[in-house]
Amino acid sequence: MSRVNDVGGQAGFGALEIEADEPAFHADWEARVFALNSALVRNGVYRLDEFRDTVERMAPQEYLAASYYERWLYAIEKLVTERGLLGDA
Repeated sequence: MSRVNDVGGQAGFGALEIEADEPAFHADWEARVFALNSALVRNGVYRLDEFRDTVERMAPQEYLAASYYERWLYAIEKLVTERGLLGDA
């Protein structure tokens, strides 16, 4: 079953634009999400493949509306909640 992020081999998305001076993070919160994910993986809370799968399981409309690090934050919240480390808000 193909997921919304699985676009390999598909056409019609237009040219790929690469910005030469693109910063790693556009906002401080993105760097924090990156660091948080790194710490959670390093401490065995979840594995990187679980994290990737969680990002890829996002509902298509949510996935397409979210930025790169918003998808990361979604996956972190979902995984730590599933493990009982974060209660439902």
